[in-house]
Amino acid sequence: MRKILTIMAAVLTVSLMTGAAQAGQKVKIGTEGAYPPFNSIDKDGKLVGFDIDIANALCDAAGFECEFVVQDWDGMIPGLLAKKYDAIIASMSITEERKKKVDFTGKYYNTPAKFFARKGSGLEISPEGLKGKIIAVQRATTHENFLNDNYAGSVTVKSYATQDEAYLDIVSGRADAGIADSVAVMDGFLGTAEGKDFEFVGPDFSDPKWFGDGAGIAVRKGEGDLLNALNAAIDKIRADGTYAKINAKYFDFDVYGK
Repeated sequence: MRKILTIMAAVLTVSLMTGAAQAGQKVKIGTEGAYPPFNSIDKDGKLVGFDIDIANALCDAAGFECEFVVQDWDGMIPGLLAKKYDAIIASMSITEERKKKVDFTGKYYNTPAKFFARKGSGLEISPEGLKGKIIAVQRATTHENFLNDNYAGSVTVKSYATQDEAYLDIVSGRADAGIADSVAVMDGFLGTAEGKDFEFVGPDFSDPKWFGDGAGIAVRKGEGDLLNALNAAIDKIRADGTYAKINAKYFDFDVYGK
């Protein structure tokens, strides 16, 4: 009997060591560093933002040793699949298209998209109202897909590598309007000196068909233990007040959403 128990204990130990995510495990986190207030690089070259604070809190909750890797947005999923990092924490929306390539945790926030344009533009947000206009959007985003699916033939979709590049062309007049996450636009553009003459136009957009089920953490398929550990960490920081403290640092509303 003792021999059987010893064998079972040995098998369980090996299983835990080889299968489950371990405390002290080194985890590389891919992020963009160009999407304030969620992730950006400050004047000292340090990664900052809501995504970064959430990532650090999750690593603490899971007992992981984490390292950040900065990656251009349009190469984010390819970089994950190439094993440049183990998880993406970069305001990536959980969409059916992306779930064909990667697995996602549950959401860690959910905010709507909105159009924005120069104050007094009089733009009506509809295919007819935007007919002939140039709309700026970040490349390889849910917002670009939304434009292509709903406004193709009415507008010229002008895509950019970063959201900041889209803002620059809107300010210069090379684009008539833009669409992006409403919180990112408010903090990264409308709340700045460059964006003072611009405003939101039209309604919120949050249809899961295009915008998914909120922002989640992406991992490679087959990394179930890491996925489970990150989901448990999200639950933990939501329950112990850590999430609320980070939320209050950046927002005066509940960014987690409904």
